[in-house]
Amino acid sequence: MANPTYTLEDLLYLMQRLRKPGTGCPWDLKQTYMSITPSTIEEAYEVVDAIERADYEHLREELGDLLFQVIFYAQLADEERRFDFASIVHQLTDKLLRRHPHVFPEGLLQSEIDPASPVDEKSIHAKWESMKQSERQNKGRHGILDDVPLALPALQRAQKMQKRVAKAGMDWREAHEVLTKLEEEINELREAMRGDSLEAVKEEFGDLLFSCVNLARHLHLDADQCLRSANNKFQRRIDMMSRLLEEAGKQLSDLSADEQNAYWNRVKN
Repeated sequence: MANPTYTLEDLLYLMQRLRKPGTGCPWDLKQTYMSITPSTIEEAYEVVDAIERADYEHLREELGDLLFQVIFYAQLADEERRFDFASIVHQLTDKLLRRHPHVFPEGLLQSEIDPASPVDEKSIHAKWESMKQSERQNKGRHGILDDVPLALPALQRAQKMQKRVAKAGMDWREAHEVLTKLEEEINELREAMRGDSLEAVKEEFGDLLFSCVNLARHLHLDADQCLRSANNKFQRRIDMMSRLLEEAGKQLSDLSADEQNAYWNRVKN
């Protein structure tokens, strides 16, 4: 007999069973919104990791793990009579219909535009931003940066804040101007390092990182992705150095600075 093909309804039922008092899973019964947030962040990064490695077989699994996080939050909210999974789906679908009048002209799933009609991407983007701004104001968030999440990783939050302020009309005109600012920040960091204030060094180093993110944005790059790529490249090179050293019966800590540089340049080439 073939194994059944499970559905979304089965997954929702499974979640209910895990949280059922008396017969559910002790670990799942103890969880709260806050206690599972670290898992949510971890699962999101594992999805990105699978995509960056083009590991599509594991991507399916990681997307399932991320979906389970949403199911878990929905179950907690349903138990507290706040909302349920169906209302999450409804609200999301309704929002996307509103934000895509160039695809659903009547605000209905079944409505379609004339395929022969020209599509103005700049106009679409402007309307999208206007709608998002209206939604923020309806939520009582009137400041430009009010809804930029504090919990975002620092590089991502810096980029999001910069993009938001740029849309409001405050931005450098071109990348070369940001590069000049970056050089200015390096000089200020050097000056702070000549003193004896760790707080001053910390502040100037933060300004330098913030300017690096700004430069990435003006180069149409994602700062977080760039740093992840650099991390991966560094790991590949260190792993290769370790293999070469193992073959030579040596350890990294045994090498002089010149020898380390020699091995480093060897793996680079």
